Amino acid sequence: MSTKKVGAAGRLRAGYGKSVRVRITNIEKKQRRKQKCPFCNNVSVKRLSAGIWHCVKCGKKFASDAYYLE
Repeated sequence: MSTKKVGAAGRLRAGYGKSVRVRITNIEKKQRRKQKCPFCNNVSVKRLSAGIWHCVKCGKKFASDAYYLE
């Protein structure tokens, strides 16, 4: 379930409060888009799980930040 204002965080419903749902929305938007690879500098890194990243272009698998690369 999704809502217009908070997107996929609409699954949390009202019990969690607006500020929590908005914060989760911002984190999830960043983590689901492709990131820049620190090895080949292409925007082709996808998140496999918390802290595990994989570059589709050069094939490297590495550990870094949990939600998105800085």
